[in-house]
Amino acid sequence: MNGPAQEQISSVTRILGVVPARLASTRLPRKVLREIAGEPLLVWVVRAANACPQLDEVVVATDAAEVENLCRARGWRCVMTDPALPSGTDRLHAVSRSLPADIYVNIQGDEPLLQPGHIEAILRPFRHPHVDVSTLKVPCSQANLQNPNVVKVVTARDGRALYFSRSAIPFVRDHGTPAQHWKHLGLYAYRKAALERFAGLPVGELEVIERLEQLRLLEHGLSLYVEAVEEDTVGVDTEQDLAEVEQILLASKEAQR
Repeated sequence: MNGPAQEQISSVTRILGVVPARLASTRLPRKVLREIAGEPLLVWVVRAANACPQLDEVVVATDAAEVENLCRARGWRCVMTDPALPSGTDRLHAVSRSLPADIYVNIQGDEPLLQPGHIEAILRPFRHPHVDVSTLKVPCSQANLQNPNVVKVVTARDGRALYFSRSAIPFVRDHGTPAQHWKHLGLYAYRKAALERFAGLPVGELEVIERLEQLRLLEHGLSLYVEAVEEDTVGVDTEQDLAEVEQILLASKEAQR
């Protein structure tokens, strides 16, 4: 890690990027190994993570031998985790128990449009020692505003998360009032103590209602801060997502020729 980047983050000596890569996904089985624009989906994610100079190391956390074999073939570090773990955050916590770091970045294994700039942005809030967890937001389009699969977020003036919802928040009562809506991007970074605490927290009522894990953090009073970025991503959960992202990546490769 370069010196200036290190100095921007309070009391941090090691930052670990972890890519949870569960093979038994339900909506799109085996998605992390599905080929997209000539490479397995997971390759695009790890390639972007490895290009981020703020990360001291990138590790893939999986529950499948096939993913482990891909990691070995590519020369990536891989940690095998319990298939029964219910979420990527639980895999992140499992990795933290064997690989020490000050900050752990949860890099979703189904985000092939990830850019190094996303990871750089998610680490900025840790310049402030009171920040426990950070995540990202991007301007939400009108087309996505009423889509429950697109999570929205509202924050305080200093960037602290106030609420996440599948509904359009804030609700615009007077249609003459302009409002900026924000889409949440599902990457997270945790201080080690916050990750340890989160792993022991009971599931929250709001989390159950909205089916949003990050609400557990807010319900239990952890300081979660949200950094704005300009570039959106497309998480791959369906065949339609896969086709959409492939077209984007193919167009990008063509433009670089």
